[in-house]
Amino acid sequence: MNLLINSLNELDNAAAEILAFDISNRIFLFYGEMGAGKTTLIKSLCQQLGTSDNVTSPTFAIVNEYTGPENNIYHFDFYRLKNQSEAMDIGFEEYLYSGKYCFIEWPEKIPDLLPLHYVNVKIQVLDANSRSISVEKI
Repeated sequence: MNLLINSLNELDNAAAEILAFDISNRIFLFYGEMGAGKTTLIKSLCQQLGTSDNVTSPTFAIVNEYTGPENNIYHFDFYRLKNQSEAMDIGFEEYLYSGKYCFIEWPEKIPDLLPLHYVNVKIQVLDANSRSISVEKI
């Protein structure tokens, strides 16, 4: 699935489409350059899932947990990891196999820890306001 976003006003609809793309999957990996909008998209996804928590980048905390009406949502940012063992130290696998939504920024930092099945979300910057988002099931 490919989505073209030309303004932030279109983000909520895109988030709903992404969540509906593979309704059985709860693990989403986000790829894109720094500033592409990964955290902004995850904020919209969390709102679609019904959380009223303040969604922010977990750059320093590595993982943020948000409360939703159905389940908790886990948001990871692995940008600052020096090695994959740091992800293991925070109990990443427990989160990953919890059955709850896991949104993972910078998954390329943990290539050996990725599950077999997930939704791949790639964000490409087209210009200051526009993004191309490709979504695929892995």
